[in-house]
Amino acid sequence: MENTDTYTGNSEGFRPDHFISEAMKAISKKKLPPLHLWHPDFCGNIDIRIDRAGNWYYMGTLINRERMVKLFSTILRREGDDYFLVTPVEKVGIKVDDAPFTAVEMETDQGSIIFRTNLDDYVKVDDRHPISVSINEKTGEPSPYVLIRDNLDALISRSVYYQLAEMAVEHDGRLGVWSSGSFYPLDGQIL
Repeated sequence: MENTDTYTGNSEGFRPDHFISEAMKAISKKKLPPLHLWHPDFCGNIDIRIDRAGNWYYMGTLINRERMVKLFSTILRREGDDYFLVTPVEKVGIKVDDAPFTAVEMETDQGSIIFRTNLDDYVKVDDRHPISVSINEKTGEPSPYVLIRDNLDALISRSVYYQLAEMAVEHDGRLGVWSSGSFYPLDGQIL
C-alpha cells in the first residue's frame, strides 16, 4: 500500500489537522518568564552558541537535552545585534550565528499561515509576527525570517520557504504571500 502522506521529518506522516490543533493550543497557552521585568547586571559572556540550523552548543558540544534547550530559549533576549540569557539576577551573553529559532513546519488555516519552530513554538503570521526576507549581498541568496516574539526571529528552513514560494502571488508588483489579511513580500526588497 502506497503512503501518500507528505514527509516532514516524522515517521508517522504530516497531519495538517493535528498541526493546526496543536498550534492553536500552544499559541493560547504559551507562558513565558517576564523577561521585560528583569534587568540584572551583565555578568559576561558564556560559551553557548546557536548555529544557523537552530542547534545549541555549549563549549563546542551539541546540547542534546531538548528540555534544557527549550528552557534556555524562554529566557533568551535580543538587544540590538546581541543575544543574552537573562534571569532575575544575571544576564550572560551568547553567540547566535543567524537566528535563534528555525521554522521547520508550516500550514495554512482560514487565511493564515502558521509556523512551528524547531523548539515547538507556534506562531501565526500577522502584523505582530511578520515574515521578512533579507538578501545576501555576496551570493544573492534569500534568508527568510518570521518574528517569533520580542525581537527574536526564526530562520525559515529551505523546505518551508519553498512551500511559501509555491503559495506566492503578485500584489502591487511584489511577489509574496497573504496571511491574516496582510501581504508579506518574499522578494527581499525594502518596502
